[in-house]
Amino acid sequence: MRAMVYRGPYRIRVEDKPMPVIEHPNDAIVRVTLAAICGSDLHLFHGMIPDTRVGTTFGHEFIGVVEEVGSSVQNLQRGDRVMVPFNIFCGSCFFCARGLQSNCHNVNANATAVGAIYGYSHTAGGYDGGQSEFVRVPFADVGPSLIPDWMHDEDAVLLTDALATGYFGAQLGDIAEGDVVLVLGAGPIGLFAAKSAWLMGAGRVIVVDHLEYRLAKARDFAHAETYNFAEYDDIVVHMKKITDHLGADVVIDAVGAEADGGFLQHVTASKLKMQGGSPIALNWAIDSVRKGGTVSVMGAYGPVYSAIKFGDAVNKGLTLRMNQCPVKRQWPRLFEHVKNGYLTPRDIVTHRIPLEHIADGYHIFSAKLDDCIKPLIIPNAS
Repeated sequence: MRAMVYRGPYRIRVEDKPMPVIEHPNDAIVRVTLAAICGSDLHLFHGMIPDTRVGTTFGHEFIGVVEEVGSSVQNLQRGDRVMVPFNIFCGSCFFCARGLQSNCHNVNANATAVGAIYGYSHTAGGYDGGQSEFVRVPFADVGPSLIPDWMHDEDAVLLTDALATGYFGAQLGDIAEGDVVLVLGAGPIGLFAAKSAWLMGAGRVIVVDHLEYRLAKARDFAHAETYNFAEYDDIVVHMKKITDHLGADVVIDAVGAEADGGFLQHVTASKLKMQGGSPIALNWAIDSVRKGGTVSVMGAYGPVYSAIKFGDAVNKGLTLRMNQCPVKRQWPRLFEHVKNGYLTPRDIVTHRIPLEHIADGYHIFSAKLDDCIKPLIIPNAS
């Protein structure tokens, strides 16, 4: 089969790889019909995430058709169209039983923290992902769901991570009616978090970024008030000024490990790899939220030290909430929102790229060229 293959930082190829096979009776083999490149894939591409091994196939956002099932699989059969959450989980361990499928204890030998994720580093289990023609799906009776007949494929693929994660970010903010919600980052997660904040009762939604085309999308898609941090000497001071000098009630970090906005932090984290991620966005969140407020962290960070202002968070009495999104837990409500027209995930898609040209897709997305917000990957594009 043809698949995207990691060859080192900033180096990917499309190569022939062996077809995945049934390794356990609960496995399924899925023929990928549509995948996506996620902002957290860029962290892998840039060499930010430890133990990302040469030969890995990325891709944790994908949908497809079931080609084969293991002998124990009961809920799926050949020919079913399925959407697969980015989490791999058993459904029965201590954490899965408590709705923490993203922290499953049975799918990752390194599961002191995260469970397992398709197409991520070996810190997340080392499973190959869906930027390929076929993928092995473990615990096939637990993770995948049938794609409803009424759902557009491009909406379905965005529900496997981006929309679910943005919604979860707003959910963790515990938004009360009338709250001021500040979203840092106008990428796909930030856009979906901002849109979701309205559904949860926000009275004002503010989005901060430094790319004008993404801020324009935040105004159009999420109906948010927007600010370009590059235009202010201190964006935190400005956020205080426009919130009665109190700060936002809720701040959502939708940026993560490669945040711009501070030269020293960006260089030590993104270039020298001395931190698990640039803490700029997270520190802005801590500084911009009001005392007693809530910070929700959806940005991806590596599992090592970052210079975070934890003392300030303590002294302000903040609530910090974060996790990898337990995707399937969000689906019942999100299916309703999509079916009723409150959310149309595919509205943020800007590029549709054949698998054979995926290296160009990574370059466009990474370099923020051609007003790229969300690229989809088509495995069998003619």
